[in-house]
Amino acid sequence: MSTANTTPSASQANPARKKALTVLSGVVLVGLAWGGYEWMGSRHQEATDNAYVQGNVIQITPQTGGTVTGILADDTDFVKAGQALVQLDTADAKVALDQAEANLAQAVRQVRTLYANNGTLGAQIHVRESDIVKAQTEIARATDDLARRQALVGNGAVSKEELNHAQSQLVAAQNALASAKAGVEAAQEQLSSNRAMTDGTNIESHPSVLAASAKVREAFLALHRAALPAPVDGFVAKRTVQLGQRVPAGAPLMSIIPLNQLWVDANFKEVQLRNIRIGQPVALTADLYGKKVEYTGTVAGMGAGTGAAFALLPAQNATGNWIKVVQRVPVRIALNAEQLAANPLRVGLSMEATVDVTDQSGKALADAPRAASIVQTQVYAALDTEANAEVRKVIAANAGQKLPAVN
Repeated sequence: MSTANTTPSASQANPARKKALTVLSGVVLVGLAWGGYEWMGSRHQEATDNAYVQGNVIQITPQTGGTVTGILADDTDFVKAGQALVQLDTADAKVALDQAEANLAQAVRQVRTLYANNGTLGAQIHVRESDIVKAQTEIARATDDLARRQALVGNGAVSKEELNHAQSQLVAAQNALASAKAGVEAAQEQLSSNRAMTDGTNIESHPSVLAASAKVREAFLALHRAALPAPVDGFVAKRTVQLGQRVPAGAPLMSIIPLNQLWVDANFKEVQLRNIRIGQPVALTADLYGKKVEYTGTVAGMGAGTGAAFALLPAQNATGNWIKVVQRVPVRIALNAEQLAANPLRVGLSMEATVDVTDQSGKALADAPRAASIVQTQVYAALDTEANAEVRKVIAANAGQKLPAVN
């Protein structure tokens, strides 16, 4: 067999070599492109898929114990702030309120008596003072009568018996004067004692009325706290309460989750934190919607420690059996409210977060307190206003007349 028939020609070997060179060139180009991307873009980003939606889980707990007589909301229900969620039995609370209102009414009437006694005791002083004037007049007349009779005793014109009678009248007038003065002093002491219980106050601000008013407020609040309201708008979750259940104060009955107040906790590795700053923009996607929905957020702050440091059973690295594990720190990301309303999320959903770390002028940690409350409610303030109105109603019904001016 000839050599020409067994050795491949150069033209037949070149296509395979050309293909290999083409593949190699493609790999090199892809590597260069990837390196360029990493250098130009990826180095300005920090990303993690260890991110989850978080929110306020507001527990509904009774302020007073009682028996559940009604459940007015269930899991997945949307409730408005102030809407009743659970109703407790009110029989005992109504009895306590009736008793407290009766005690307040009695206290108001007793204080009214104190103010009325001021006028009565003042009038008694005037009566006693008039008795003094009368006794002084009697003394002057008895003294004149006695002087005239003493002048006539020598010539026998006045008998000794008549003289003794005149002396007795003078003594009686002097005793009446002393009695009238003592009566004035006693009435003045009684008036001072009574005024000590009324000076500087009116009926509504008298200590006895204030103490009884506090009991009415306490009983009123206990009665109306039997209806547990929703503190904020949100969705009901984790309902555990059952009808007829005897619940103590502070027992968790259900939770309210306001889905318009959510954020994301992205757990970055410690080596990723060096360039993350507060205020940097974040791009987020949720597994719920996929890549078609992208949220824009902002770095709001960083945790004060790693997740392991705050674990229920933290790692005991000083015991000697030590294995280094890359730690993660939660970074809180605030979400755009409009995007959240358009594409609602749920607490606990998985997210992917990518932080743009190009601008590093922000701070790594917050250095000032928060300017305003995170969440707040005015639902419970209305009860205090209603309790004060109930107290004023009872006082007005038993005061009976315009209160005297404060001395």
